[in-house]
Amino acid sequence: MSGKLRLGEGETVRTACARAVLRAGVDEETGEVLSAAVLARRVGWCADLVAGMVAALIGEHWNSVDVEVLACGVDAGGRRLPSNAWMALRRLGWAVTAPGGVRVNDRVVRMAQEQAGRVLRSAVWRAGVTAGVLAVWPADPCRRTPAEWDQVRQAIPGGQHLPSSVIKGRTRQVVTFGKANGRLPVDVFELEGVPRIPRMLLLAACDRQQATIERSDTDPAKALLRLQLPTRPDPRGYRDWTWVECPTRLPSTVPAAAVLHLPTLRLIDGTVRADMAYTHPVPKAARTGHTVAVGVDWGLNTLISAGALRLGKDGRITALGAGGQFRAAGILAKQHRLRRHSERLHAKADQYARLLGGRPDEQLRAKHEVLAGEIRHVSARRQNLNDALAWAAARWTVDQAIAARATAIYLEDLRSMEAKGMGRTLNTRLSQQVRGKISDRMRHLAAEHGIAVVTVPARNTSKHCPQCLTPLRHRRAPDKPTVAGWKWAICPNQSCRWQGDRDNGAWRRIAARGLTHQAKTITDKTTGAMVIRTVVDTLEASAVVTPSAANASRRDRSKTGPTRPHASRPAPRRRGAPSPTRPHGQAGKRPEGHAPTDRKLPRAAHRHQGVNTISTPTAGHRPRGAALGAGFHLHAHATPPRWETIPETPSDSGSLS
Repeated sequence: MSGKLRLGEGETVRTACARAVLRAGVDEETGEVLSAAVLARRVGWCADLVAGMVAALIGEHWNSVDVEVLACGVDAGGRRLPSNAWMALRRLGWAVTAPGGVRVNDRVVRMAQEQAGRVLRSAVWRAGVTAGVLAVWPADPCRRTPAEWDQVRQAIPGGQHLPSSVIKGRTRQVVTFGKANGRLPVDVFELEGVPRIPRMLLLAACDRQQATIERSDTDPAKALLRLQLPTRPDPRGYRDWTWVECPTRLPSTVPAAAVLHLPTLRLIDGTVRADMAYTHPVPKAARTGHTVAVGVDWGLNTLISAGALRLGKDGRITALGAGGQFRAAGILAKQHRLRRHSERLHAKADQYARLLGGRPDEQLRAKHEVLAGEIRHVSARRQNLNDALAWAAARWTVDQAIAARATAIYLEDLRSMEAKGMGRTLNTRLSQQVRGKISDRMRHLAAEHGIAVVTVPARNTSKHCPQCLTPLRHRRAPDKPTVAGWKWAICPNQSCRWQGDRDNGAWRRIAARGLTHQAKTITDKTTGAMVIRTVVDTLEASAVVTPSAANASRRDRSKTGPTRPHASRPAPRRRGAPSPTRPHGQAGKRPEGHAPTDRKLPRAAHRHQGVNTISTPTAGHRPRGAALGAGFHLHAHATPPRWETIPETPSDSGSLS
């Protein structure tokens, strides 16, 4: 199904993807109903044919000369290469054929050429980075001097704004190759080798003679995918290919007015999953002209701290509320446990591989295969946990922006952050954060509402006071102003005396920096993301948050003595005495206490909460349950958004609730 969308004023086209599952099919020639297993087998036969042709094509052109020819964008006659990969490869004369005795149509060959062309085009950027690193190899690969950093950034195309972590990661990869081979690699093609070919069908490279997709006229949530599939693993003729109808239900995230495109089929765990691409109109996000924006600060246990600021007509910046926090200490603890388990499994698998050493030991080889399967299982669990956490955190942040009627979300750019000097455990936890995934999901969700997501430099956002830009003094807690720490920030300026949570001050600084540097927002040509690359001193001087009248006139409420004990409850939470005697009826007698005692209740963050809700606990959060294997929603606590206008509040810490 294809068509052109009608756009209104201030709208733009957005292409997204949703995942669906093909659970059954119908062979149009025989009328046979295909089960999920049979459908997966037939799709797998076609995917194997495509993967074989892709492997042959990539193996033939996996070298620097051919990749540079494809990357230059013009053919031998000086004509510009098409954007479609399969058309570009045919223009260059890079043909591929099916194995001998196997008959496939031209559309199947297109899918193979499209997949191979995408893989070869994706190697261009890695080849440029690797070539730049090898061209100016440092004297000490573990520690570059400032002059060597400048040289390597100049040698890499677009290296001025490339995160240092990318350069260091590529350097470590080269060092590992050198230790194994006693020399440096020639290029990225020797460093990485031929990539693994996944089993997939890129139906987007086909036309209606191979696959079609149509949306139901009566139920917009249903669609019908028709495609040709082989009836045997080695089709000898076109009669061995038949049309198969695959009805599917679209996810709820696909709008009813969206235009569907041919999906990409993947085989995962014996099921056929379809990446449904669709196009729909959305409000266009503006780079400038923002008056209300949300600032986002990253943390460790407190994964996200966010709040809204307003830029007035007189240039004054004021806070809308006290902000909120997305706490995920329990989930991060579970992620840390899975990471340690994965490291132990990899260590055992490496030891088994060393013991094998090419010897025909079937018992040891069987143990190694079991470990390999367990490693894949743990890796899938870690990936699913990271995906769920990224979607939950991004959804919460975008909801905060919608509640505050903000038109921009400013988040600090921590791509070059290196965790070091904080101990082995904390360094590893900081390095395993999912900030990149959260940022991508945040842009995906914010685009539906026309909200711009802009990254700003993170330098000194937690160091300076948000109200006067004075360097802060960090203490352990508000009731311990003389004990050094990092959680609580106090401004030493006597005319300001702001104090609050370190993360709450950081999101104020980030949002204020973004509002004052709107004119410096640009769109990255590589990723298409909006970014502010540099900080201007004159604009930074005006990035101060003006305290409200309530905050300026409030009295000092610092803790000066012990907390007075609270009165005990007049009655215990659970009855200690038996219930009064009552006549027995057909319904029986209510058990003792607040809950039935003959069954175990589902675990929840507190007593009045369902097990599948994201909670805001009234007591302190205890991530102990995560280490014991508790569920996801029990340990993801988010400040709920307020769907009305946020009034001024005299508090500098807390939540939007």
